[in-house]
Amino acid sequence: MTRADVARYAGVSTAVVSYVLNDGPKAVAPLTRERVLDAVRVLGYRPNAAARALSMGTADMFGLLVHDNRSPFFAELCHMLDQASADKGRSLLIVNSDREQVATSEQIRDIVSRQISGLIIADVLTAREQTLVEALGIPTVVIGQFGETDGMYSVGVDFALGAHEATDHLIGHGYGEIAFVGSAARYDERERGWREALSAAGLPLGPLVHVPFTYQGGYDGAVHLTELPHLPRAVLAASDQIAIGMLAAFGERGIRVPEDIAIVSFDGTASADFVWPRLTTAVQPLAEMADTAVRILLGGRDQPGHCAFTTRLRIRESCGCRAVHDSADVDSHPDADAASPS
Repeated sequence: MTRADVARYAGVSTAVVSYVLNDGPKAVAPLTRERVLDAVRVLGYRPNAAARALSMGTADMFGLLVHDNRSPFFAELCHMLDQASADKGRSLLIVNSDREQVATSEQIRDIVSRQISGLIIADVLTAREQTLVEALGIPTVVIGQFGETDGMYSVGVDFALGAHEATDHLIGHGYGEIAFVGSAARYDERERGWREALSAAGLPLGPLVHVPFTYQGGYDGAVHLTELPHLPRAVLAASDQIAIGMLAAFGERGIRVPEDIAIVSFDGTASADFVWPRLTTAVQPLAEMADTAVRILLGGRDQPGHCAFTTRLRIRESCGCRAVHDSADVDSHPDADAASPS
């Protein structure tokens, strides 16, 4: 069935059918509108989005290139971006960029060829890939970035400040040796925030362990810490996923968290509340970040630049604090009511 069939059945023009199905741009009388909708139901008409995209030269759809949507962080980010897109009448096409058989540049070309009206990239681009995106001339925003990406719109959190505040929280408990387990990438601002917090407090750097952002990476990082001459008193994990892997390794070895080693993590995914002890974590405001990314694609900003958000520290038990209200995002330093420093 086509739109013309619907128009003939309802006794109206195809333009009127379009106005009804698209809720505008012109108003349609209620009785006429009902005739059109009745024709749609009787004939079983379904709009052809692909044909509409070809006729308009673009689709009401954004593309999302994400590194790996199996990770808790990226899964929640995808969900928030999908919701933000839907709120603006857009669909979201999600493509993972970690497939070894396909180069990221080829994936970018493929996703853009599908007539999307905007591209969101939740991954780190090489200079060559960035040049490709710019050459394709499609509205693009990169999300989850450490800082400004030259010539492109970007959205992220102040990773260094968030890690600094998370480390300060551990320092506030009186922990003198605080390790860091995270990425080996030179651009990881979380490591910088950890370093700066310890330096400002006059404390030496604790053990530094570089691992992948996976459960296994966290597990291996924890094993490494247990093999040192002595176990550090606390650790900042660069993601909830790493921290959960660490909890598994410590649990297998009879090492108690937080009694033997305290943990604060980063990201604030839902999984942080469904392990024991629950994770104190620096929360990235994903809903606000997703909404901002979508608004940028829809023309919300005139000039390329970076939009940085701040994290909020969600206090749970893994750091040594006593349980607080279920949704508490509190000051980064423990106080007499919320904490029992070791």
